[in-house]
Amino acid sequence: MGIMSDIRSYWERQSMGSLRYRGSSSHRNASGAIYKRNSFAIASPDEKRSKAFARESVVAGFKAAAIAAVLSAVPVVVACRKIPWAKRNLNHTAQALIISSASISAFFITADKATLESARSNTHYDKTA
Repeated sequence: MGIMSDIRSYWERQSMGSLRYRGSSSHRNASGAIYKRNSFAIASPDEKRSKAFARESVVAGFKAAAIAAVLSAVPVVVACRKIPWAKRNLNHTAQALIISSASISAFFITADKATLESARSNTHYDKTA
């Protein structure tokens, strides 16, 4: 029940020499012989689906970051060309920091929202209670 018991059972299997259990996977070495690599981490039954949800979250975050970068770059560059205070005080590094902070925050906010949405869709509540 937990990580420590998984580690203990992993070492028990190692000492007994058993190669077949739920967490094992087969691989080929350099000479082409198949051997079993034991792992005490057992994959989730829905691992493929969770990887797909994670990929969707990252793609949505990148889309939002690209849009935020463009939408924040235009006013920053225009302001640094037209407004005298911005001309004097905002060098190229400051402009890059403003644009990148907007795109980074958009990425994390959107990826977090997508992750929470997928978590909500996978949660099963007892609606009769």
